[in-house]
Amino acid sequence: MNSMTPLRRQQRGATLIVGLIMLVLITLVVSSAFMLSTTNLKAVGNMQYREEAIAAANAAIEEVISSDAIFFAPAARPGVEVGDYKVDVAAPECLYVADVAVATSNDTNPTVHSEDASGKGTGGVPGFLDTYWDIAATVQDGVTGARVTTHQGVKITLPDQPNPCP
Repeated sequence: MNSMTPLRRQQRGATLIVGLIMLVLITLVVSSAFMLSTTNLKAVGNMQYREEAIAAANAAIEEVISSDAIFFAPAARPGVEVGDYKVDVAAPECLYVADVAVATSNDTNPTVHSEDASGKGTGGVPGFLDTYWDIAATVQDGVTGARVTTHQGVKITLPDQPNPCP
């Protein structure tokens, strides 16, 4: 029986070492999970900022195009405030102009025109042009430097004089 006593003491020491190794492994797993969750939280926060910034840029574009004055004298509109965001709306860029199709309805309102099935005018309505514009809006965060730019296409019928598409 005396020969078994040293073996039991060795087993108790091995259990302590295995227990410490397991404790270190569990600590490593928990700390890596914590770091991973922090990284995921940052990624979700960035995605949320991006979506809010895009919505702010779209709202600024909608505000700018709510009046057709921007198309008669295209100019940039810096610093449009939408909620907590400041949006820089670039000057509208005229992409191209097309003749308005001859009206096919009996509508007596001269400012309402319709196009043919192809979407192009042939012959046109005198005095009016369909204009196609691109408007860009940019939101930039001063703290992080994150930047979002969005574009909106606009089609609007304008008088042909003065030339709406310089």
